[in-house]
This record gives sequence, C-alpha cells and structure tokens, in this order.
Amino acid sequence: MDLTTGLTGILPLIVLVSAPLSAVVSVLLLWLYRRSTQRSMGAKATARTASPRMSDTDGSAAAARGSGGELAAAPAEAHANATELLRRAANWGWKASIVYGLAGLSYALILTLLWMAAADGPFSLGRFVWLMTCYLWPIVFALGLIVAAGRSTTSSIWGSYFVMLIACALFVLLRNPGLTVGELAYFWLFANGAGTVLLLLFIHRRVRAVGPLVLTFIVAGVTGAVLAVQFAGGSDALLRSIVAAGDTAGLGATSLLVLIHVLGFATFAILGWHLLRWIGRRYRRKALSDESITMDSVMLLFGVVQSITLAFEAWHWVFTGLVGFIVYKIIAALGFRLALAVTRQAAPTPNLLLLRVFALGARSERFFHLFSKWWRRVGSISLIAGPDLLTSTVEPHAFLDFVSGRHKRRFIHDENDLERQSADLDRMPDPDGRYRVNEFFCHEDTWRMTMRRMASDCDAVLMDLRGFSSANQGCQYELGQILDVVDLDRVLFLVDASTDRPFLADTLQRLWVGIGTDSPNRRMATPRIRLFESANPSVGTMLALLPALLGK
Repeated sequence: MDLTTGLTGILPLIVLVSAPLSAVVSVLLLWLYRRSTQRSMGAKATARTASPRMSDTDGSAAAARGSGGELAAAPAEAHANATELLRRAANWGWKASIVYGLAGLSYALILTLLWMAAADGPFSLGRFVWLMTCYLWPIVFALGLIVAAGRSTTSSIWGSYFVMLIACALFVLLRNPGLTVGELAYFWLFANGAGTVLLLLFIHRRVRAVGPLVLTFIVAGVTGAVLAVQFAGGSDALLRSIVAAGDTAGLGATSLLVLIHVLGFATFAILGWHLLRWIGRRYRRKALSDESITMDSVMLLFGVVQSITLAFEAWHWVFTGLVGFIVYKIIAALGFRLALAVTRQAAPTPNLLLLRVFALGARSERFFHLFSKWWRRVGSISLIAGPDLLTSTVEPHAFLDFVSGRHKRRFIHDENDLERQSADLDRMPDPDGRYRVNEFFCHEDTWRMTMRRMASDCDAVLMDLRGFSSANQGCQYELGQILDVVDLDRVLFLVDASTDRPFLADTLQRLWVGIGTDSPNRRMATPRIRLFESANPSVGTMLALLPALLGK
C-alpha cells in the first residue's frame, strides 16, 4: 500500500471512530464525575470544619441579638455603573466574534489557496469564491454553537451563512453553465457534512465541558491502534513473527488482532495523556480558556477532515488542514492580544456570587448556560458546586484531577482549605477576555462556612429562587447570611411563578429581625430586597437582568 492510499484510508477511519467513541466516553466519564462528586458532597469532612463564628450557630446567635424594622420588596432598578459594564459585555461579545471570524477567514483562505495549488489549474474567481465559502463553515458553525448568546443568535448566524452560500452558488452557476446544483451540494457535504455530524456528537452542551479533552485522548489512542495494525501488516517477516508468538501463547487470529489494537491504543494513549496534562497546565497558567479549547477542537477536526481529499493529489497535501489551523491560532492569539490592549475598563471587574435552588435541575443549567455567556464578559462567577451544574462548570484541570484520582483534594475540609482557595480566587481574564467560574467543592459540614466567606468577598449576589419553598432549608440559611453580611443594594433575587412568595416574604422578615448589629444593612433607612421576575430566561431577559445586577 502506497503512502497516499494509506493516508486517505487511515485518516477517515481515525476520525469516524474517534468522534462517536469520544461522545460515549464523555457521557460515561461525566456520569462518574457527577456520582463521585455528589458522594463527597454528602459526606462529612474528616477534619475540623469551622470556628463558632462561621458555624451553624450563626443563625440562632443573630436571632438572639435582634433587630427591629420591616423589610420590604421592590422591583430591581439599574445601578449607576450598569451602563459601562453592560457596554463592556456587549463589546466583548462582538470583539470575540470578530477575532474568531478573522481567524476563521484566514483558515478558509489557506485551505482555498492550497486546494487551488494542488489542483494545478488556472485561477478561477468562481472556484475561489465557492471554496472560500465552503471552508468558512467551520468557524461559522463554531461561532453559532459556542459564542452565540442564545438560540435566536445561533439561528441568525447559521441562517446568514446559508444565504451567503446560496448567493455564491448562484454566482458560480452563472459563470460556469457546465456545473450543476447537485455537484456544488455534493462538494459542500463532502467537505463539511462528516465534520458537522461528528462534532455535534461531542460538542453538545451536556458533554461540551470535557468533550474536546476526551476527543484528544481518544484520537491519540485510535491512531495508535490503527497504526499498530498497519505496521504489523507492513512486513511479511514481522507478521509471521507476531503470528508465531501468538501461537506460542495460545492466541488465535482474532485474539491476536485484538491484542495488537489494544497495545497500539495503549502506547499512543500515553502520549495522549501527556498532551492532556500539557493542556491542563496551560489552562492553569491562563494560556488557554475553556472556550478556546473547544474552538480549537472544532477547527482542528474540520482541518483533518477537509484535508483528506487533497491527499489523493499527493501525500503531503494531507497537512493542509494543519497549516490552516496554525494560521487560525496565530491570528486568533494576535487578535485577542490587540483587543485586550485597546480595551479600557473604566468600571471595576466585579465578582458575582451565584446561589440557587439545587432542585431546579435542568432549568438551572439552561439559565446558567445563557447567563454566564453575558456575565463572564465583565467579571468572574463564584458558586458552590451542586448537582444542577456539575457537568456545566467542570474545568479542564478539575476534570483531569478527577481522572487522575485527585478530585477529592479540591474539596474544602477545614478553614485552611477555605483560606487557601479564597486566596486563589481567579478574577483575571483569560487570553480571550472572558472570566472564569470559581467553583467551591464542599462537604455536608463545610458548605455553610464557605458560603458565608464567599458572600463577604463578593461584589454582587444573584440568588435564583425559582422553585423556592419551605423544603429548601439550605436556601433559608443562605438568605440569612446574605441579609447579615451583604449590602442589599448588591443583591438581586430571581423569582417566577414557581416561587412560594408568601413563604419567601415570611422567611425574609423572620431572618431580618435576627441580623447582627454589625450588618451593613442595619444602617438602611428604608431596607428593601430587590426582586427580578423572569418566567423564561432569554437574551432579552439578560439585557434587563444585567443592568439590575451590575454596578454598585
């Protein structure tokens, strides 16, 4: 088998096997991650957990001190700095889209020029336009799936692309009467169809947090398995030696073939694991962001798939996609560096504490997915890990710690752990300008002291009280701590029809009577809690929610 034939057969096999396998492995690992984390959350810490000041006695002690006055509810109003911060959020969304768009355009240009060079024919404007449009799909696909702030935005991005695609197809057909619509459609599907389908398997929101990392590992392993068989069958002498060794060990042909695959997978999987560790270290050093890892995975996979057809011209053309990906990375890095350099942040960078009713489940996940895309353009988010967002907020290094068996070290066992993690709170932007989610993992007897410390360190609090009722004992404790240590002007409560309003009002009034004498809210002449009602969070909701939440 010559090299060109081998590459055009091996590369599609690796891609077609790796992507579905990555999706299955991602789902399994996330299930194991969730189960392990929930078990640790329900367990008690083995060490001393908290001082009396931070323990469960806080609520009763505060109640004993007493405080008069009535606590009223009021609709949320925009803060003074909201305009600047909201402008920053919108601007960074556009800047990220422009930077990624230019990087994707550079990728498409490289593949188009190299395709035309490989075809070795005269320059044709129609061919150039059509190829550029086809090779732009990876970045359009990625922007619509990852960067877009909502489904309507995704539909607009993808819809605009296909309008442009149809316009380019009409242009090409008018200039080349010999072409047919079917031929153009076939080329587009051949270049983009397989990559799109495969990526949808592991880039889904429920597995996106770990999908790119798993794909990296699986691709390395599958490559090793395929190459091991190719290597063993490439020499008759070597193949006879392997068969003889298998006969000695009592292995049949099928068992021997499986063993060769396993050994090849394991050998290259070691290399894949070291690559994952390298990615994890770069993420810790803020050289990468979670979004850039996902974007890179999309572009690299498309680059491999789209280069396969060029390998028929000559084997070295198979590196076309890799060259395009490298150019994409360079342009993206330079673009974000320039964008950060020219950005003036007049308003401070806020750290938000996000509290919620864990029982919301998928509703909490959908809200966080939309809200974080906006908020993380202006500041960081701190939250206590819970079952509702476990698979949405997992970071690359945290996932690698879990796979390595070191996940329990991330849990807060005592005050020393809390002090260390509080000191390491990440409030600086990533290279792409987005801020991170600081997730605190707590045991059953350490989450209360953690929550109080987080409340005292944050700049704003958003508490999702949709579905709140008398059954939510943990939320009642959190409400008491918020009233006691956080200025109510920096707190916003999200409610809807599922919130038990009478019980919430009674709970707040009862807790208000018990706030301490040193509470910042004791100085308020007319104390009020701010409510924001949202039945179905959307992009429009975010545009109203952020001004109410941002600023002071």
